Amino acid sequence: MMNLDYGIRAYERYVGKETIRRIEAKARPLRDMHILHVNSTYYGGGVSQLLASLTLLMNNLGIRTGWRVVHGPPDYFNVTKRFHNALQGADISMTDQKKAIYEQVVHENAIRNHLNHDMIFVHDPQPLPLITHYRKKCPWVWRCHIDLTTPNPDVWNYFVPFVEQYDAVILSCSEYRQNLVTPQVFFTPALDPFSIVNRELPESAIDERLETYDIPTDLPLVVQISRFDRWKDPEGVIQAFEKAQKEEECTLVLVGNVATDDPEGAEVYRSLLSHRSERVIILSVQDGSLVNALQRRAAVVLQKSLREGFGMTVSEAMWKGAAVIGGNAVGIRYQIQDGVNGFLVSSVDEAAEKIVELLRDPDLRERLGQAAHETVRERFLFTRTIEHYLDLIGAFEPDFRLREAGRST
Repeated sequence: MMNLDYGIRAYERYVGKETIRRIEAKARPLRDMHILHVNSTYYGGGVSQLLASLTLLMNNLGIRTGWRVVHGPPDYFNVTKRFHNALQGADISMTDQKKAIYEQVVHENAIRNHLNHDMIFVHDPQPLPLITHYRKKCPWVWRCHIDLTTPNPDVWNYFVPFVEQYDAVILSCSEYRQNLVTPQVFFTPALDPFSIVNRELPESAIDERLETYDIPTDLPLVVQISRFDRWKDPEGVIQAFEKAQKEEECTLVLVGNVATDDPEGAEVYRSLLSHRSERVIILSVQDGSLVNALQRRAAVVLQKSLREGFGMTVSEAMWKGAAVIGGNAVGIRYQIQDGVNGFLVSSVDEAAEKIVELLRDPDLRERLGQAAHETVRERFLFTRTIEHYLDLIGAFEPDFRLREAGRST
């Protein structure tokens, strides 16, 4: 049987003994606590990947940590996707019907979920109003993973009364700060090097995955991996590739998935299929090993997002030593320093120019890839996320002790 190690000590090879000891020391006084995370999908996108790793590691540290997912019909997820887009600056017709669908489905989920925890983390807008349906007996924290630099005011003003019932808000960076009474803390997501998407792969396994999907390797691969979402600008990626291909022969591989909480994904995927050709491969699959293989074999990896809360696929590719071209969005700027560990671009033409430059200069690809890997090792490994969560939970731990003392008297 395969030996599956979900322990924090597996990270010692990357971060050293002192970091592991510090994390274990921070976790020790929290071991009596029972923590819950709530989001909107078990798969598809960075939040589900983060929670998959976070809940395992927290339990390994002795802190009981659960994970629940809200359920709802397509109408609900159509509304929440529109809210998501609006928080990133899109226009929306904010109707009473949308609000009613949203609040009704969240209420139904509250009826089904009996929460008796010591701290509750609610992720992103979909389950946000849950807090209004419980007698509040413990700290609640809202963790928003979205780019909030220019939220639509109608949607944001609707959300604020829900948000301000929480005890804290976590945002990915200070640029997303909002005018709230609720305290805001800032830390980025981070990468789990032991997940299926990121674990080390031998060349034979890479070959096998690419052959399974009939992906040719006779020319350099230009790759973008992300949910099928307009904000990821897949059409711009195709346009940039078509321009670059006129100067350097290469193959484009666009791989994405359609998350259960994103009803627009299938529509975006279908809109791209007319671009398929021998040298433009577009796949909708949920295959972490394929993602891993492509990021390791690609000559160039793009994440040409127009808005990006963080963009875990950027760190994933950087960790594997890839030369990455990212859209000049706030979350990606936190990862890529232009010209040092990758490139930032603001247009199709810029993306095409950088694709050609990287394809022509293998030494540049190597230099950027090495710097990218080191950036992730220093700043974006999962031990950072674990420590941030432990610090936040620890800040509420005295209140937990008071509640425990009250229950025992």
